[in-house]
This record gives sequence, C-alpha cells and structure tokens, in this order.
Amino acid sequence: MKQWIIPILQALLAAALFGASAPLSKVLLGQIEPIPLSSLLYLGSGLGLLLLGLFGSKNRHQLEARLVRAEWPWLAGAILAGGVAAPIVLMFSLRQTPATTASLLLNFEAVATALVAALIFREAVGKRVWLSLVLVTGGSILLSLDFTSSWGFSLGGLGVVAACICWGLDNNFTRNISAKDPRQIVTIKGMAAGSVSCLIALAAGQGFPSFGIALEGLVLGFVCYGLSIVFFILALRQLGAARTGALFATAPFVGTALSFIIYREPPNWLFLAALPLMLGGALLLAREEHGHLHCHLTFQHEHRHRHDDRHHQHDHPAVEIPPSSWHSHPHEHPELEHAHPHTPDLHHRHRHS
Repeated sequence: MKQWIIPILQALLAAALFGASAPLSKVLLGQIEPIPLSSLLYLGSGLGLLLLGLFGSKNRHQLEARLVRAEWPWLAGAILAGGVAAPIVLMFSLRQTPATTASLLLNFEAVATALVAALIFREAVGKRVWLSLVLVTGGSILLSLDFTSSWGFSLGGLGVVAACICWGLDNNFTRNISAKDPRQIVTIKGMAAGSVSCLIALAAGQGFPSFGIALEGLVLGFVCYGLSIVFFILALRQLGAARTGALFATAPFVGTALSFIIYREPPNWLFLAALPLMLGGALLLAREEHGHLHCHLTFQHEHRHRHDDRHHQHDHPAVEIPPSSWHSHPHEHPELEHAHPHTPDLHHRHRHS
C-alpha cells in the first residue's frame, strides 16, 4: 500500500486544486462572461505550463518522455472529447435543464470514467473501487442538492449525461498517454481548448475583460486547471482511470468547503453528511490490496523511471545514468512472470478473467 500513497495524494491534490476553481471563479464571474472566463482558464493552464517548461530547472538527463506520433491521436481524442465536445454539449443542455438536475447529473463523470475504463479499455475495476465510487458520488450528490430549485428531466438532462461521458472518454484517453511529459500534454490541451472557447465566445458576442482581470483568470487557470491536470496525469500513471477518477470526484467537497471560508458561511448539514462518504470512499482506495500471479510479455516503451527490483533493471550502454536517479529513455521489458501487489499502472494494465 505504501507505494500507492503518493499517487493517491496526487489525485486528491488534483481534486483540491480543481475544486477550488469553482468558488474562486465565482468571484471573477461578476466581471467576466462565462465563456470568456472558460477560455482564460484553459489558456492559463496551457500558457502557465509552457512558461514553466521554458524557465524550469534543467537536467543533463531527460526526465520525461515526449509524445511520439502514435500517441497524438489519443491526445487529439482527449482534446476533442473533453475540451471541445463536452463543454459545447453542456452549454446547449443547460438551456433546457433545471440547475438542480444539471448539478446532480454532473456527478456522473466519475462513474462514466470508471465505466469507460472497465468496458472499453478493460481496466481492472473491483468491488472496492465500485463501492468507493458509490460513496464519493453519493457525497457529491448531497453537496449539489438544492431543495429551493425545480427538478426536471428532459433531453437537456441526457445532454448533461452525454457531456459526462465525453469527459469520461477524455480521462481514459489521457490515461493512455499518461507515461509522457504532463507539461507537454497540459500545454497542448490547454491552448487548444482555450482557443476553441475563445472562438465560441467571440461568435456569441461575449467580450473579454481588461488586462488586469484577464490576468487574474489566466493565473487562476494555471493553478486550478493546469497544475490540477498535471497531478491528475501523474496519478493516472500509477492508479489507472477508474481509481483516479473516483478520488478526483472529491473536488466538489473541496469547492464547497472553500466557499464556506470565502463567503463566511457555516457548514450546512448536507456538507457534514457528505464528509464521511467522501472520506470513506478515499480510504477504501487507500487500503486496496490487489495482487496475483501475472505475466508480462516482452515490450518496449518510454517513460520517467528509475531502477527497481521489479521492472527496471536494464543497462545504459550509451550514457552513464545513476540507477537511483529519475530519467527517461526507450527501454525493453523482458518476459516476466511474478506476483506482487499492484494497481493498473503503466506496467499492469492487463486483463482479468
């Protein structure tokens, strides 16, 4: 379990940063229209990671693997599904859907992520993961309940579900390239999605604010979107899409807690009722133990790694790299059969009978 603590914390940190975006964005919404704000948040994530890459620390060894041609379709699919299709479908659906209905249905994203992972990509999703999803999603539903608003289900409601499925696809497509440099992935996703939102805003006649306010939106996007997605990708490497999605679903809890602080309101009973559900779901995944005899076929890939006693014991004939240091280069894994606790990480995305 110890080796999974860091990716679990990365997933929870990703949720915390993204959850904070809702109450903080609400502060800016009085000065920025919704679609331009969405554009600034995405562009901020991309520009921030681009600058971080340009001025970040240099290392004589390559620390992260770059995307290769065969992986670009996965990134394009993630951008189209999560950065283009989902927001557009959601915007049109919200016109026909009561606010309460939309809030409840948006909690379907974590379930959609797990369903896509299990049914399409054959990720191992056991009873513990499904129970965790039930608890976390139940907590999210409690947080989004609004007894003062109307309830109704229509084609718009189905559209909200369709948007969640698109985000579920996005999460799984991103999982397939999570071995590669998160900064490169987030830079491209942020710039592409932000540019599309910008075009939509201009077409809808929604203008952009002054430079100072726009800069606030860009910084918010870098912290709450860009860094959040980086930590999300790092967690995907080790936990897979279903488990990371379940932990990321705690984001509404963080947003609600921060709202109480910003707007100086006492926590209500819905928040207190959601707290044990959220904690229970996270603890279920933190205490997951999954191990069995499994076989690794010979394969070659590239990702950030350092030598260990399980999967990385290769030599470096071309360049002297300390075995204990993090580095990236193409390497081959020989055929191997062994048993040890594992998650659906980069080396254990095998099917289960």
